[in-house]
Amino acid sequence: MSVLAIREIMDRIPHRYPFLLVDRIVEHTTGQRVVAIKNVTMNEPFFQGHFPGAPVMPGVLIIEALAQAGAVLLLSDIPDRATKLVYFTGIDQARFRRPVVPGDQIRLTMEVLKLRSRTCKMRGVAEVDGELVAEAEIMSALVDRP
Repeated sequence: MSVLAIREIMDRIPHRYPFLLVDRIVEHTTGQRVVAIKNVTMNEPFFQGHFPGAPVMPGVLIIEALAQAGAVLLLSDIPDRATKLVYFTGIDQARFRRPVVPGDQIRLTMEVLKLRSRTCKMRGVAEVDGELVAEAEIMSALVDRP
């Protein structure tokens, strides 16, 4: 599978507007790597208060976008994914290199470092126009939906 559109992404993860932060999957290697796109527009609700007159995407939402891309990777190959959730359980080595602003397109790359039956550690990189904007190691757990 190489490309997933928004409806296919929504079939894999439970996030919805205004918290769905992945617009397209452009690469997917089962159990190894995913590359996603997030188009940043002035219509994003967080820009009303972050910051008026100088809009900047919050760094925690860039990390969340990376985590959502990782969740798409983890849930894509699970047949009973409708009964599962991926919980964000930890973050290491998060760094923010430059602001993300309206009009930017973020390329989100997540690569699996360790994968076990119920836990995963991935390295994430977010780039705009080939320039690094954020990076982190993200840990998550696969759990049953309540």
